[in-house]
Parts: sequence; structure tokens; C-alpha cells
Amino acid sequence: MQKYIYTTITLFLGLAQIAFAQDKDKDKEEKDLGTETVTVVKAYKPTIADAFKLKSTPVINGAVELKKKPIQYSIFSVPVASTFTPAKGKATAVKKRKPEELFNSYASIGLGNYSNALVDFYTSRPINRNETLDIGLNHHSSRGDIEEAPVDNVFYDTKVKGIYTRRERDLEWNANVGLQHKLYSWYGVTEDALGTTPESLIDEKQHYFDAELGGELKMEDYLIKGGDVLLRRFWDATESGENRAVINAAVEVPISNELINFNVKLDYLGGKFKNASLNNTDNTGEIKFGQVQFGVNPSLVILRDDLTLNLGANVVYGLDTEASDSNFYIYPAVTASYRLSGETAIAYGGIEGDLHQNSYHDFVDENPFVSPTLTILPTDSQYNAYAGLKGQLLTNLGYNVKASYKADNNRALYKLNPENTFRADEDKDYHLGNTFDIFYDDIKTFSFFGELNVDVNRNFALGINAEVFSYTTETDNPAWNLPKVKGSLFMDYQINEKWFMGANLFFVGEREDLSSVAATATQPQDFASTVVTLDSYFDANAHVGYRLDEKLSLFVKTANIANNNYQRWANYPVQGFQVLAGATYKFNW
Repeated sequence: MQKYIYTTITLFLGLAQIAFAQDKDKDKEEKDLGTETVTVVKAYKPTIADAFKLKSTPVINGAVELKKKPIQYSIFSVPVASTFTPAKGKATAVKKRKPEELFNSYASIGLGNYSNALVDFYTSRPINRNETLDIGLNHHSSRGDIEEAPVDNVFYDTKVKGIYTRRERDLEWNANVGLQHKLYSWYGVTEDALGTTPESLIDEKQHYFDAELGGELKMEDYLIKGGDVLLRRFWDATESGENRAVINAAVEVPISNELINFNVKLDYLGGKFKNASLNNTDNTGEIKFGQVQFGVNPSLVILRDDLTLNLGANVVYGLDTEASDSNFYIYPAVTASYRLSGETAIAYGGIEGDLHQNSYHDFVDENPFVSPTLTILPTDSQYNAYAGLKGQLLTNLGYNVKASYKADNNRALYKLNPENTFRADEDKDYHLGNTFDIFYDDIKTFSFFGELNVDVNRNFALGINAEVFSYTTETDNPAWNLPKVKGSLFMDYQINEKWFMGANLFFVGEREDLSSVAATATQPQDFASTVVTLDSYFDANAHVGYRLDEKLSLFVKTANIANNNYQRWANYPVQGFQVLAGATYKFNW
């Protein structure tokens, strides 16, 4: 009992001591706390109580309750014997076409009737990564006889050219050298002009020689975008010839969103003909000529969505060094194009002009039967205004139609030289009405052009075009040797991997020329003369080839398939049906 009392007293004293300590600590805390106010704000977060939901399986409380009839299922198994063993799937591989091997060289040779011969060689050799050397050789000749020609009509044309090209990161330039030799016969001699003179005494062969140096420069990220230079010496077997130097440069200056282009040209031409014009009954001496042109063509290029506009002018200073005469020429240079309906219809037009430099070399290229007694003058192309529409009617059908009207002063026309028996120049026999002179006339020309191009697929292409002309001359003469209509058709067809073929047909309408006879003490316009009408002609050419392998192929070319006995130039009948067969071999040098 005493033990219990002792324990109770001890617990009571302990609890009292603890309570006293807590009160003391509480009084100390209240004494230490300041008069601060703490406000606790809690955001209002309303909740949505669950709505009353209908039971998914309601209980029917009715007088009649339908009971479900138990249904039992059973499987009816029938054993089936099967020998099918599934194989692993394998994707079908796409048949890859063997890439065509590229060769850097080829040689071609062909022979045909009229003793026609063709030789063509080309090679492109890389010197290193940035340098390439290209060499080409072309030869075409014929020693056949045309029945209508009373003298030989042999011709050949041989040309060799080399080009060195170097490519840098932001520019590319090349230098080239070329040599050419042409031989043509002035075989357009009439029996009346030949008279009793034996053919063996007629020297109708003319030789032309051409040597040229040139170069071209293309640049990126520079104001000067590029340029080219040409130095040429052209001469013939009658001690007549010319020198020509042409320098062109292009500068492009971006201003805001537009471009301003400057094309600069310097063109020098000088030469002489040993003999006087055949309009003179006396050979009074040489004909000298010299022309210098300096031109600047500034233009502003404006690009606006579907519109491309080029606003410019062509300013040319022309100097005749022989006549000591000079002139300034200002020509329009405005072109524009606008997409009316995407690639379906694109309208375009412009008005342009230029001072065209005529040369002996260019005349021979177009008509090798000119006489070495020409007057060389530039052609003042005052303006050429045109408007047209082009586009794609279908994905594989393109078209182009254009109407134009242009005015040319001193346009060069080919006209027969008079038959001048008073002249017997010691060099060659070109005075028998068998050569052509240059006649200059002021001509206004209206023309309409139409063209269709069809690409049926990558292996077949077809194109046809036609153009009609109307001429008005200042002298009231016909526009000598200019056709009033011309057209052409071409076709290329890759039949299969081995066979290929192509064809081209062209039509040239009637032309007019003047046949005359020189007389002493008479002006050329008063010579006895007759207007000659050259019939229109149609010429068809075709070729077919077969590839034996990647390197060797055979070909057959035909010309004048219809065997038309037409005249491209007055008194110059062409060869009849021609066929030439040969082979081409490709290789790596």
C-alpha cells in the first residue's frame, strides 16, 4: 500500500512540473512574439458532384417477365488434308537500266554518189581537273558532175578547230584557234556565155581561206559577267581579203530589286578586193573598205511575277575609214513577256534595232558564188517591231506565232553580176554571168511566223514551221533572191535501242533575180537585162542508223529524195538524189 501511495505522489509531482514548464514556455513565447497579422487566402475551387446516373441494366417491374432461353453451341469439326507450305516472301527487284557509257572521242566517215565524202572527228581530253582540250576536224567534199553544168562543179570544205578551256571556282575562260579551207566552182555558166571557149580554158575554181583566234570569259559574283573576242583573217585565191576584230563585254549592276545591264561592243573590219566591180567594163583597180563600230547597249531588267520587261537602247558610233564619214545611231531595245496563263500562253513582243556589220566572210558563208569584187557596207536596221504568243497547248505540244515589221537601210541583197565579156581578169573566170554581186536597197518587211513542236515521248519529236513575207523596196525593184514564203519540217525517232532515224523537209518559194549584159559607155541600170524568176522548190532529206554496240554504229543519209532539179541560186542547179553511207566509232582517247 505504501508502495502504491509513493508511486502516485511521484507521478503527480512529475506532471505538475511538466505543466509548470509548459506554462512558463508559453508565457515566454507570448512575450517574444510581436503584433504581426498573417492572412491566409485560399483560391476558390468549386467541384461538381456526380450526377445521378441511370442503371445500365434496368429492372423491369411488370406482370409478365420474359425469361431467356438458354442456347448451347457446338463445333462441327471435319479434318482436311493440306499440303500447302508457305514460302518466304521476296521483294521484286527493279530492273536497272545499264548506264550509257560516255566517250570523249568519236570518228565518222561516209561515202556516197557524186563522189561525196564525209569525215568528222572530235575529241575532248581532260588535262587535269580544271583544264580541258577539245579538237575537232570536219571535211565534206564532192567531185561529182551535174549534167546541166558545162564546167566542173567540184567543192570541198575542210575545217579544224581547237579549244582550250579552264574552269575556276567563280570563272571560266577558253581560248580557241581555227583554220578552214573551202573550194567552190563558179559553175553557173550558161552555154551562151561560154560560147566557143573550151572548158579546159575556163578557170572557175575559187579558194577561200580562214584563220581565226578567239576567246570567251564567263564570271560569277562580279560586275563584269563576261565577254568574248574574235580575231579573223579571211582571204581568197584572187588576192582579196579582210581582217576583222570583235570585242564584246557584258556588265551587270544590281540596284535594289532591279538589274541594269551594259553590253559594250567594238567591231573593226578592213580589207580590199584586187579587182573593180563587174558593173564596170574596165578593171579600174582595187576596192578598199573599212568600218569601225563602237556600241553601248544599256538596259533595265524589271521582273514582276509573270512580267519580264527589258527597257533599253542601243547607241552605236559608226565610222567609214575609207570615206572618212561617221554617224551616230540610236536604236530602241525594248522587249517584254507576260504569262497570261502559266505555261499555256505567254505573250511577248519588242522593238529592236542595230547597225549590222557586213563582211566578205559572212557573204561567202551564205552564198559561196559571190565574186571577189564586192562593195562592203553596214546595214542600218532601224527597227524590228514584233509581237507573238507562245506556250504549251498540251504537255507535249508547243506552239509559237509571231508577226513582225522591220525597216532596213542598205540591206544587202544577192544579185547576178552582168555578163561582162569586156573583162578578162587574169585571176579567175567570174565575169561570165556566173557570180553574184551585192545590191543594197532600203526595204520594209512584214512577216508572219508560225510553229508547232510535238514531243510524243522521249523517243519521238516532230516540228513544223512556216513564214510568209511581204517586201517594199525603195528602188521599186523586187527584193532580189528573197523568198515570199518558206517552211520546214523535221522529225527524230528513236525506234529502239538499236535503230534510229530522222528526216527534214524544207520549202522555199519563188525568188527573183536579174540577168544582164554589160555594155560600154552605159550605166549599170541601163544594161540590157531580164528579170529571172526562180521556181519554188521542195527538198526532202532523211537518215537512218543502226547501233551495232555502244561504240560502233552504221548510218545512211539521203538528200534531195524527190530528185528535184531546182536552183537555189540563178544558173546553179543542184545535185539530184544523193545517198551517203558510213560508220561512226566512239572511243576513249
